Amino acid sequence: MTRDDDELRIVLQRIARRIRVNRADGDVGDSQLSVLFHVDTRGPLTPSQLAALEHVTPPSMNRTVNGLEASGLVSRERDADDARKVLVTLTPAASAVLTETRRLRSIWFSDELANLTADERAALDAALPALRKLAGA
Repeated sequence: MTRDDDELRIVLQRIARRIRVNRADGDVGDSQLSVLFHVDTRGPLTPSQLAALEHVTPPSMNRTVNGLEASGLVSRERDADDARKVLVTLTPAASAVLTETRRLRSIWFSDELANLTADERAALDAALPALRKLAGA
């Protein structure tokens, strides 16, 4: 890894961190928010599916889901196709948190992009295909 590679990694981490701090509910942690986003985009999921998506153990995911449930952000429902399975679903409160979090992050990002020069913005636009490839890796 070159020094430039390391600098790129650090810059991307800083940008991601600055995006993540913009959230509707400061009591919801990063891992909890990630779970909410997964359920929002994919629909109801089992705790095991969530654990696989988050690359954590099932017991760890169970603790995360328990915390979200205690906060009124998710509920557990029996799977209509297999009553042995439990699906994690969002509550209206979670949907509101996600909507506001997306809004806050969009505002922050738009404001930051507005501070760039036309050349800087063009450079980002040109780098977008490579960044998409990195994000999909």
